[in-house]
Amino acid sequence: MPLTIFPSAGLRGTITIPGDKSISHRTIILAALAEGTSYLNDWLPAGDCNATIEALRALGVRIEATAQSETATDLVVHGVGLTGLSAPAAPLSCHGSGTTMRLLAGVLAGQNFSAVLDGHEGLRRRPMSRVARPLRQMGAAIDTNGGYPPLRITGKTLHGIDYAMPIPSGQVKSAILLAGLFAAGKTTVRQPGPARDHTERILDALGVTVETDGTNITISPPEHPLPAFNFTIPGDFSSAAFPLVAGLLVPDSHLRLTNVNVNDTRTGLLDVLQAMGANITLQNVRESTGEPIADLEVTTQALYGTEVGGDLVVRMIDEFPILAVAATQAKGRTVVRDAAELRVKETDRIKATVDELRKMGGQLISHPDGFEVYGPTPLHGTVVDSDGDHRLAMALAVAGLLAEGDTTIRNARVIADSFPGFTTMLRTLGVEVAA
Repeated sequence: MPLTIFPSAGLRGTITIPGDKSISHRTIILAALAEGTSYLNDWLPAGDCNATIEALRALGVRIEATAQSETATDLVVHGVGLTGLSAPAAPLSCHGSGTTMRLLAGVLAGQNFSAVLDGHEGLRRRPMSRVARPLRQMGAAIDTNGGYPPLRITGKTLHGIDYAMPIPSGQVKSAILLAGLFAAGKTTVRQPGPARDHTERILDALGVTVETDGTNITISPPEHPLPAFNFTIPGDFSSAAFPLVAGLLVPDSHLRLTNVNVNDTRTGLLDVLQAMGANITLQNVRESTGEPIADLEVTTQALYGTEVGGDLVVRMIDEFPILAVAATQAKGRTVVRDAAELRVKETDRIKATVDELRKMGGQLISHPDGFEVYGPTPLHGTVVDSDGDHRLAMALAVAGLLAEGDTTIRNARVIADSFPGFTTMLRTLGVEVAA
């Protein structure tokens, strides 16, 4: 499904950002493992999250879904408890969701049955040794296809470990912590830098003993069943990144983005954009079920090149395609380093981002662990391709707003993996879109 974007100006309006994808995955898994009925509001009905629902249903969890809008669904999850999952009748398809596969690997490692986690071709190219290795140390039996999916997991009696992660990863950390719910003794994860902390926040809220020492996290197996809970999912900063950058770059724009999760393990892009000169303000800062949220206000602003590396990379790992678009319009050179992880996302995100923006006239150079961008550079509309990457597809759509002439994005249907309603949002801001 191609998507054609026509150049635009004067983006104005208030946008409600869809629910956080990372939190949507984690809350439904923990609701399934709780005892009793949990209620999840504004849950994200995106392709990746739906993969997690399908897998949990195949494991015997009853889940009722009521759509509230294109971007929000309310769920009723009838939890089965830590030991109540059932052996699936067939391999569990994670579709293209690496989060589904890695988090469920942690859960399945502690069950009393065997299961297979598989997915489509893109997911089968993503490395899984980084999650299989620590789970095996805990006692799990996991077979991979040379370190890649499918994963064949035979649940075993687990024991806690003290694991030093070679690179920060919220998904791998979460898999280990979820497995720790079934393990004898404490489980410690030592991170070399900050990574998304939603799992430990929710576990702490559910009464699990969570100890934090800098970037080191220790949990103890729960002494009581996990309680059912109610949770309203805040807006996803990774989705907010696209209208945020559009508001900065499209002339004469003024946007307000409401109810956005501003957890500091997720807002690396915000820090980078502000360092580049962005005029972004946080208003009505508050907390909802353990997560900090705010409304973001953005107006058009000239940007300047910067350098991104180190701990910032993990805090904005999903936002590099849209940062690259911003950098094409920034004065000077923008350099990204320490981001080799981008090579093993939905696609080789470094190569795809550089290749597609070059087609539009951007001046980009790729490196093994990042890229550099020279700007400001006028962009021109042309035919580009998402390469199966939802983040890149949306970044190219924002680039199309700035380009001279229309921009057609091939394979744009993948946008629904994380941001259903993306084209609807653009139309509400007055953008001409053909889909």
